[in-house]
Amino acid sequence: MDYLHTCVIGGGVVGLAIARTLAQFGRDVVVLDQEQKYGQGVSSRNSEVIHAGIYYPKGSLKASLCVRGKALLYEYCAAHGVEFKRCGKLIVATESDEEAALEGIVGKATDNGVDDLEYWSPSKIMAEEPNVRATLALLSPSTGVVSSHDLMTAYLADLEMAGGMFVGGTKVIAIDIEGDKYIVRCDVAGETYTFSCSVLVNSAGLGAQRVASAMSGLDPNSIPPLYYCKGSYFTMSGKPPFSRLIYPVPEKSGAGLGVHATIDLAGQVKFGPDVEYIEEEDYVVPEDRINDYYAAVRRYYPSLAAGQLTPGYVGIRPKLQGPSDRPKDYVIQTASVHNLPGLVQLYGIESPGLTSSLAIAEYVSDSLKDYYYYSY
Repeated sequence: MDYLHTCVIGGGVVGLAIARTLAQFGRDVVVLDQEQKYGQGVSSRNSEVIHAGIYYPKGSLKASLCVRGKALLYEYCAAHGVEFKRCGKLIVATESDEEAALEGIVGKATDNGVDDLEYWSPSKIMAEEPNVRATLALLSPSTGVVSSHDLMTAYLADLEMAGGMFVGGTKVIAIDIEGDKYIVRCDVAGETYTFSCSVLVNSAGLGAQRVASAMSGLDPNSIPPLYYCKGSYFTMSGKPPFSRLIYPVPEKSGAGLGVHATIDLAGQVKFGPDVEYIEEEDYVVPEDRINDYYAAVRRYYPSLAAGQLTPGYVGIRPKLQGPSDRPKDYVIQTASVHNLPGLVQLYGIESPGLTSSLAIAEYVSDSLKDYYYYSY
């Protein structure tokens, strides 16, 4: 049976960030993914936004890892030639009764150490973003956009330079614990491949609960429920009408940030995502919702013309709460929780996961430091 020191299950942006970080310590690290190529799941089906860290409760992992991750990510992209744009974001109140929500955002931002938000009056909005209709807005200057594919490619290059590797087309079907080793059985093109490892990181995104459930010796009560939350994107034809990202005030349920406008690095404007809880994975854009998108977007961009929107793509968030539940934080379980040394389980890593990827990797590597600093 082959032995690998470290196995990371899940080749998305977070899994690759964790793997590249752990590989820096000189141990062999392998990333497994059931898809042939890396980043085919949640990581390639999002808004590609570098978030500021202004929406999340004080003391939460989402807040601390987003703020730390934002700084690390901008620094990383600049040093590694990964294209990004610190374009800024406007959060807009389209009616006076939404303005109190902006005040709440400022409060959360301040709690999280983000102190660069700036109120914009209607006249300022008109001067800077004349196509936006709003009674008041908040500018978040540290928000930006990045190519998630280019970022993952850079993470993978770092991993390979450190001697690690990505292996696609490999689905984990069972994990047994024997002493201080994890025995991992995989399906590879219909054949079973088995290996052992000392460190196992479950960063499988939408598949994290399935992977955890395949592990003997793990208390099933430690596995949180998974809810599929679908978000659809529609793209807009024509030149970008904004120079910044435009967000409405967040949805009161906390399930999403509203149907917002983003502009990718190629200049493509897209609107989304909405919030739709579903029972199983479904990546078809529901064209019958297009009128809802026109209505949502025209609240802050009234000049959107009929026929300008076309179906784009769908992302699915791995939520830990149902549609009527309060928002839940990331769950990152280490041995202090499940009492299985060398095992880290990551659940519910949705937005701002891309922004937080390097900070999550830092968090995970700190929890495993005994396996790298002292296991020589």
